[in-house]
Amino acid sequence: MSPSFGRIVESRFLPHPLMPAPHLQTIAPALLRRTPRLALRVERLDTPDGDFVDLGWAGEWNAAGPIAILVHGLGGGFESKYLLGTGARLAAAGWRVCVLLLRGASPEPNRLDRAYNQGDTADLRHLWRVLRGREPDTFVATVGWSLGGNVTLKALGEEGDDAPVDAACAVSVPFRLRECVEHLRIGFARQYQKRLLDSLKDMVRRKNAYRPIAAPADVPKALAARDFFEFDDAFTAPLNGYRDAEDYYARAACGQFLAHVRRPTLILHALDDPFMVPSVIPAASQLSADVTLELSPRGGHVGFISAGPMGRPVCWSEEYLCRHLATVLAGGRAVYDASRAATPLRTMPA
Repeated sequence: MSPSFGRIVESRFLPHPLMPAPHLQTIAPALLRRTPRLALRVERLDTPDGDFVDLGWAGEWNAAGPIAILVHGLGGGFESKYLLGTGARLAAAGWRVCVLLLRGASPEPNRLDRAYNQGDTADLRHLWRVLRGREPDTFVATVGWSLGGNVTLKALGEEGDDAPVDAACAVSVPFRLRECVEHLRIGFARQYQKRLLDSLKDMVRRKNAYRPIAAPADVPKALAARDFFEFDDAFTAPLNGYRDAEDYYARAACGQFLAHVRRPTLILHALDDPFMVPSVIPAASQLSADVTLELSPRGGHVGFISAGPMGRPVCWSEEYLCRHLATVLAGGRAVYDASRAATPLRTMPA
């Protein structure tokens, strides 16, 4: 008899001997890594509410290979190194890569006041259905990092059996937002909070200069915010239908949706992630049978830097995720129910 809940397994990741600490694992790939090369063709996708998101495509445009949607974290975009590195590996392996710039992350300010947040899954779910409508029988996977991982997992849980995607991966996910935001207010973690807050405030300034942001958002308070609580109370929550920051954190966190995921999903997480505390990690009983949570004692936040040949630092997680998706694809079965699609799903070749 198959279990009714998911698995928690220990990762085989070994940190680079010169970068064993969580802050080194987190900071080194973001600041010291050379930006991976990945040429992107930009497509603008209109949304049902009259706004838009931008997509960056890589790989063989006219090929019939599988599609991997990549979803960036807070403050990320087309320039995110973890995203470009993973996309380059997938494209080299024959995947078509689709980078989703979440609402408001494009260089051009979006048309509406609202911008992306931890709980906003509408644009990812819209993209899933657009791609499924274009190619009903293509294998589609989604990979998200940090906030993008929260969005991916929440969307999967909201869709349940109807999710128009075949597999997913998520890295360094804030399963419970309240505890993560509180942790970022203390110690060295405040440096990460400041960097992320600065990027959010820059987005608000650009949007407000392009077109003044109306109430109920309070732009002056958002720009003066000293932490995420103050920013989300003034901007994120009122613009997105939440009562306040506490309501936003409670309803937007993905942990409560993991029991409803119905697609093969791998979550990679480090116990020493400096953006959060280990207590946010869910128990196996909170995961659906389709979810595997892989925990590593080390790795930092979106880090996972190991030693390659001659001790050269390598981004272990990127290679690992690509191998994992290749294994899922080679399993020979697309799990999306295409009963409402134009044509039924075919079995994917190994």
